[in-house]
Amino acid sequence: MPAQQPSPPPQALVEQVLICFDAYTRARGARDSLLSGGRVSPREEQRAFDDLRRVIEKLRDADTSELYADETDDRP
Repeated sequence: MPAQQPSPPPQALVEQVLICFDAYTRARGARDSLLSGGRVSPREEQRAFDDLRRVIEKLRDADTSELYADETDDRP
């Protein structure tokens, strides 16, 4: 049975989500590009979406309590 790799810290996962979201939006925007060299295939767009979905699932499964550890509740 292979050993599970430790999950990255939640802050790193948030950064990965942002990177994957950016990649997906670029692929999505390039789909209808006027320049043929800037276009992406449906397969590339789907791969970017799948990467984004995968990293969001990792973030959902992660212990995110440390993301909020430094926040204080200033409400009366």
